[in-house]
Amino acid sequence: MADHYILYSAEGSGGVAVEAALALIGAPHEVVEAPTYDPDQRADGDRVLAANPMRQVPALLPPGGEVLTESAAILIWLAEQHPEAGLAPAAGDPARGAFLRWMVFVSSAIYAHYWLKDDPSRLVADPALHADVDRRIQDRISDCWAVMEAGLGPGAYLLGDQLTVLDLYVAVVSRFRPRRQRFYAAAPRMGEVVRRLDADPRLAEVWARRYPFEAGWDRL
Repeated sequence: MADHYILYSAEGSGGVAVEAALALIGAPHEVVEAPTYDPDQRADGDRVLAANPMRQVPALLPPGGEVLTESAAILIWLAEQHPEAGLAPAAGDPARGAFLRWMVFVSSAIYAHYWLKDDPSRLVADPALHADVDRRIQDRISDCWAVMEAGLGPGAYLLGDQLTVLDLYVAVVSRFRPRRQRFYAAAPRMGEVVRRLDADPRLAEVWARRYPFEAGWDRL
């Protein structure tokens, strides 16, 4: 039995938010690289299958604990397991409701769309319609970021002056295709927050290794 966290993740994936959380927590962990979204990497999907029947990353194996899947659930659970890191409002904190609301919102209203956006053929057979599907999904994602922007009054971070795993989650998901340009347009105040996360020296090594800021990274 491992004495550290084992995280199935992939460069540029939602698992990077979990890696960032583990880095801030300072918890010993091992990252198993498994880009299951790559059709040429069937072996990676098979490897993840033991941890997640959906063959998706991230999946977290805690020391001596039950496997966790779903990025929002993993992030919330880690924050609760490591309260000393201060990565989530505690139960009873006035900000707790907003924290849970927006964690679930990012997962269900935004992140979930990428299953179809990344491969429209999963639900739409006609290739001639794929570009329109992609456009419509992106419009929906932008609308959802705008809803979140209107529902928050961010300070230094999304919930005020405390950095939480919500900030990490948004910083990573906002980098998915088509990267940040439409995100900045839809949610300019949130854009200021994620730029602060981009520049956080505590996360510099994680970003450089797992989601590097290459030339033109913020747009396709």
